[in-house]
Amino acid sequence: MKLVLDSIVRGAGRMMLEHENAATHKKGAHYNFVTDADILVQEYLRVKLTQVLPDSRFFSEEQKNEPLTDNPTWIVDPIDGTSNFMRGRRYSCVSIALCEQKKPVLGIVYNPYANEMFRAEINRGATLNGHPIQVSQTTFEQALVYFGTSPYDPELSELSFKAAKAFLQKAGDLRRLGSAALELCEVAQGKADIFFELRLRPWDYAAGSLIVKEAGGFVCSPLEKEMDYGKNLSILASNSLCFQDTQKIIKEAAFS
Repeated sequence: MKLVLDSIVRGAGRMMLEHENAATHKKGAHYNFVTDADILVQEYLRVKLTQVLPDSRFFSEEQKNEPLTDNPTWIVDPIDGTSNFMRGRRYSCVSIALCEQKKPVLGIVYNPYANEMFRAEINRGATLNGHPIQVSQTTFEQALVYFGTSPYDPELSELSFKAAKAFLQKAGDLRRLGSAALELCEVAQGKADIFFELRLRPWDYAAGSLIVKEAGGFVCSPLEKEMDYGKNLSILASNSLCFQDTQKIIKEAAFS
């Protein structure tokens, strides 16, 4: 199945690049957009992935979804980083997770601009273009922190920037790049040491969270009691040396 899935995901990436000038439409919340490319890539993936596993379900950003069940389910973001995509910023990706018993067992994140394919299978490690990757061993005081601003949830803005300020004062430096799936993968490969966002959708974090874990990192949902991959969650990911301090900052920002 690996070669088939790799081919499907690369096909989705090619389709994404072929439609870089696709029409853009506003949807729902503040600064939330969808392009015609999102819809085209999503439909391509729906057809191809459900052919690979005919009894599987399909859970994706640009459609209405039923609650997650124990059945095999593809959780898909056809283009993660749509705002980057529509502005030609070349930092967007295709993100796919396969869940069984409501937990990811396979994650693939593909950046077609850099031809980078991140992949993880449960208990089998994480790779970038077939080569093993691991999280960094950077200490908290030197950590590079990626974060998201939860732009679709304005009630979280104050908390997000309160946490960001605390990280800037106590850790190394901050970056806001605009694709949670890719940012999680860069934590997995050690380019960054911490990622947090106070609310993400399942398609934003399902694949990337597994890739971080399989690269030796830690992932949790600091504002919720448990990780429910069918729900919108706060997401925190880091290496082992930063995890405790990072949890403390997020919880202090949210609850103090």
